[in-house]
Amino acid sequence: MAVGGRSLNKRDSFWSCNAFLSDDKMVGLKPTDIPPSAAAKFLSAGTAACIADLCTFPLDTAKVRLQIQGESKPSKAAKNVKYKGVFGTITTIVKMEGSKSLYNGLIAGLQRQMSFASIRIGLYDSVKAFYTPKGSENPGILTRILAGCTTGAMAVTCAQPTDVVKVRFQAHITVVGGPKKYNGSVDAYRTIAREEGVRGLWKGTLPNITRNAIVNCGEMVTYDIIKETLLEYQLMTDNFPCHFVAAFGAGFCATVVASPVDVVKTRYMNSIPGQYKNALNCMLTMVVKEGPTAFYKGFMPSFLRLGSWNVVMFVSYEQLKRAMVVAQVAWESQF
Repeated sequence: MAVGGRSLNKRDSFWSCNAFLSDDKMVGLKPTDIPPSAAAKFLSAGTAACIADLCTFPLDTAKVRLQIQGESKPSKAAKNVKYKGVFGTITTIVKMEGSKSLYNGLIAGLQRQMSFASIRIGLYDSVKAFYTPKGSENPGILTRILAGCTTGAMAVTCAQPTDVVKVRFQAHITVVGGPKKYNGSVDAYRTIAREEGVRGLWKGTLPNITRNAIVNCGEMVTYDIIKETLLEYQLMTDNFPCHFVAAFGAGFCATVVASPVDVVKTRYMNSIPGQYKNALNCMLTMVVKEGPTAFYKGFMPSFLRLGSWNVVMFVSYEQLKRAMVVAQVAWESQF
């Protein structure tokens, strides 16, 4: 079917189409025939990421605790704490600190997703279209990777302080009834800026850019290709099963390629001033003191978290985009 001067195929319907539709052309079309606007993708991505964070945050907290375990200068409270496995870590946290501790840093996490995911996911299609050569209908793998790296780096640049605060909350061990390190996310921003300077809020920016560029490529490019292949060969239709399979594959791929830099990022962000000279020194210290396997500490919770996060996020993202298109069509039909 021709829409907006070009032909729409199955892959265009909800992911890669960047056609612009006039009001008269939108009337009478099915929602699945109308591509969502960049604004709809931006808002849908942030909202879907928040939903995914709400569902998987305890796994993320467990991942952080396992990643920082064994670092050269642990906090006093962490010296006598041993975490074993995903659910063992969650159980230990609940026993020692209460169930609420599993959600320490949630507010900062939601702040992060609204600024971070909106950019890296919501703008992926637009950046991919920008890099796609004129006259080419299907962008190549290098174009997709470049788009993923670009939006991932852009997102970190904007959302780095929220990531630092989130990690600090998740890594801090507080016994039940004990003093809190920060009285809320706003106090955390102020305290870090006061004690470490404004630069403290941007600590670990380089490893975070590296980590999220890799993760974004692993997630977005893998999801893009798997979904496109399933639709192209008519193995599935553009609905929940297709989104689930593509999202699961994206989560696994992202975890495998990003785990090493994710561990370095977490260690460096959580470190006290002077503990590491820089991110590279943090990485070398890990290798010398703990061996190469340290780069995959917390892999299982990382995969459980990132895999489930991707499934919830992409399924929600697709449905939210579709709901926004339906609302747009309904609004346009009234005028």
